[in-house]
Amino acid sequence: MNCKKFLSVIFFSAVVLVIQNFAQSRDRVVGNERSQKVENTEINRESQPVTRTPNPVSRPVLTNQIRVVTNNTPPPSKVKKTVSSMPTNSVNTNSQGNLSLAAFNQRLMGAMQSKIGLVYRYGSDGPNSYDCSGLIWSVFQNAGLDFTRTSASSYYRTFEPVSGDERYKFGTLVFFNGLGHVGIVIDENTFYHASQSKGVTFSKFAGYWEKRIVGFRRIPVNNY
Repeated sequence: MNCKKFLSVIFFSAVVLVIQNFAQSRDRVVGNERSQKVENTEINRESQPVTRTPNPVSRPVLTNQIRVVTNNTPPPSKVKKTVSSMPTNSVNTNSQGNLSLAAFNQRLMGAMQSKIGLVYRYGSDGPNSYDCSGLIWSVFQNAGLDFTRTSASSYYRTFEPVSGDERYKFGTLVFFNGLGHVGIVIDENTFYHASQSKGVTFSKFAGYWEKRIVGFRRIPVNNY
């Protein structure tokens, strides 16, 4: 009886060992299969190209080439305003070889016309802008008569007063607005000046300006 029990115990123990060995070997197989799958997955990931999603806030990549464009066309040359000159055969001289008054007046008119349309600028005497007294000085200089450039009121105190028909002869200085403005008489209807609103221009006496005349002065040109 004891022998049978002993054999039963041995048989049962052997069966348990066989079952345990089978279970352990199966776990190892399953584990190896799982690890192999993981390794294969990692290998596949490394072998595949990596696709990166662009950052939506980053600037787009510049695909066009940058070209530097240069302008080889030279800038237009500046046109300089020149003073009109009278033909030599139209200039008369007196017995001493000096210019006559008529010839001087021709030069003066040419100098005046050359500046028509230039802008007014206080304190300026050219060449691209003028105030009233600077314009007077400039056109007489261009005509060939030299004197000191100063203010309108100083011209009024310096040069000879005139009256009657002499006031409206060409070349006479006419003063306005309490000696604050000066122009050059063209004739009894018109004078030449640097206007704050219109620049260098011819204006009519009638209306605004005739009510503001202070007086007339004449620059002596007898010995020119």
